[in-house]
Amino acid sequence: MGDQEARAADNALHQPVLPDVCLDLLAPAFSELETPVLIDCTLGMGGHSEAALERFENLTVIGIDRDPEAIRLAQERLARFGQRFIPVNAVYDEVGDVAAEHAGGKVDGILMDLGVSSLQLDKAQRGFSYAHDAPLDMRMNQSAGRTAADLLAEEPEHTIAQILKRYGEEKFASRIAKAIVRRRETEPLTRTGELVEIVRESIPAPARRTGGNPAKRTFQALRVAVNDELGSLEKALPAAIHSLRVGGRIVIESYQSLEDRLVKHALAQGATSTTPPGLPVELEDHQPILRLLTRGARKATAAEIEANSRSASVRLRAAEKIREGGAR
Repeated sequence: MGDQEARAADNALHQPVLPDVCLDLLAPAFSELETPVLIDCTLGMGGHSEAALERFENLTVIGIDRDPEAIRLAQERLARFGQRFIPVNAVYDEVGDVAAEHAGGKVDGILMDLGVSSLQLDKAQRGFSYAHDAPLDMRMNQSAGRTAADLLAEEPEHTIAQILKRYGEEKFASRIAKAIVRRRETEPLTRTGELVEIVRESIPAPARRTGGNPAKRTFQALRVAVNDELGSLEKALPAAIHSLRVGGRIVIESYQSLEDRLVKHALAQGATSTTPPGLPVELEDHQPILRLLTRGARKATAAEIEANSRSASVRLRAAEKIREGGAR
């Protein structure tokens, strides 16, 4: 298979999660505008962007991704839309700068589909998957930063345990960290298969029999740490809300509890009055800047999970910006 055929196959594999739900929530922000603008903060292979460009014929999509390979693939997939698609190689916490440069500062919709993309999961050599032996990399941008192998070689045992516990909610974090440090004293840990074996041997047999692959939480934790995903998200959420015009909408899909907690807090904070308690009236400058569009987190239905298994863990939240306001 040639390079072009391989890229076409890659695109065909990517099914965006709950695209119709996302677009239904965004649609009112675009309905009365001649040239609405959407920022897809997590472009990936362009599945959500493609669906949006097909549904809204006058829409321009600015697609952000830190992964140069994702940018290349999305450009090919979305080439038929011409200037209606603008790719930007950046981390999504730069959304404010991107909006300023390409949309005059404010946009009508923002979409975030968090976590690891199909491109990264399905490419074994990227090192994100515990199901395939590959170099222990896990960087979303393979041209920058240290790899998961670097992290495991350089960090002290207590830091590795803290990463596994905080980002992976791994109950056996201390055991796994101790085994990793013991292993690196004799030879470097460079392959995903080696890490999977260490995790398996560190977890008691009864715990290995339930909950899927026992390495899942460790791989999640290392991926989050290597790419500073939670730090980027903490910065991206207020920047994204600030970059929305009044009447604009934001839709966010999360796949693990730590991400969803940050999203829930940011949207709830924006939807809450900051008027000091006890005052007889609500102060205008302290009124909410957001209106929540989902009751709690919207989860996938059984039919949606059957159509796309990657939607099983999704938690979708959305909000509309109802007034301008500073960082809260």
